[in-house]
Amino acid sequence: MMTSESGTAGTRVMLVDDHPMWIDALGQDLTADGFDIVAVAHSGAECVRRARAARPDVLVIDLKIPEPDGATCTQLLTTEFPRMHVLVISASGEREDVLRAAKAGACGYMVKSATRAELLDGVRRTAQGDAVFTPGLAGLVLGEFRRMAIQPGAEKDSRPRLTDREVEVLRRVAKGMAYREIAEELVVSHRTVQNHVQNVLRKLQLHNRVELTLYALENGMGPE
Repeated sequence: MMTSESGTAGTRVMLVDDHPMWIDALGQDLTADGFDIVAVAHSGAECVRRARAARPDVLVIDLKIPEPDGATCTQLLTTEFPRMHVLVISASGEREDVLRAAKAGACGYMVKSATRAELLDGVRRTAQGDAVFTPGLAGLVLGEFRRMAIQPGAEKDSRPRLTDREVEVLRRVAKGMAYREIAEELVVSHRTVQNHVQNVLRKLQLHNRVELTLYALENGMGPE
């Protein structure tokens, strides 16, 4: 993936929604902002087939599409392609839908009522590996992960040891900080932060920032 100063040029995006007019409008906005729309799909089956062929950097998908639905597609594709970042953009802001998308492996969840600027920024940040949620939804997801983390009897896996710097980065990821914010606080480059996150993902066999946040909470490395 190539990036410009704005983080968009060369970013390969696939759009999935069963409303063609909405896809066309978002696709035009993303193209004008420098993104490369490599594929579109209107159903789950079409999504899986075309995503496997196009290998986008970012998959923007609605939940309510003909089977398999968006959450099922997300789980399948993020398992098959761990470097593919998924952003759900849906008309629904219901708790069950948001949590199902996050648990399926989506990096973020935005509602369609978001502004054009918010949607473009959401896709841009998703491409960079950030966790992106419409205001109010991030707290919902973290609250659920906290509840899961403190359930009695939860087994802890034997995981590879992280370096002190990786732990520092992970703590800040769990706070919801963007990579650039982490870089500024730790006085390192944006690329260094990305490398640390990728190393942690590889060591822990995780897929995205949402799963990293859950891991941090489960292991006492969440926000204080």
